[in-house]
Amino acid sequence: MLKVPPALPETITVEKAIKRAVRKSKIIKRATAHTFRHSFASHLLQANYDIRTIQELLGHSDVRTTMIYTHTVKSKTLKEIKSPLDP
Repeated sequence: MLKVPPALPETITVEKAIKRAVRKSKIIKRATAHTFRHSFASHLLQANYDIRTIQELLGHSDVRTTMIYTHTVKSKTLKEIKSPLDP
């Protein structure tokens, strides 16, 4: 049987490092590792990355989990989307 170790020290260290950095930078809003993850996904969506690519990068097994991030990004109409071939 596979034994799962308790919380990894690296994870705890990253969380503490983020907390320390946020405190030191005097950011008023709450910021966590999840905040960075959410921001990463939102920026990829804004850059028109495919939802399946984002799903894979985030490690989601179900695309519906990734779709949660789409509510934070304004969708573009066909008129607003600019082709790289347009001047």
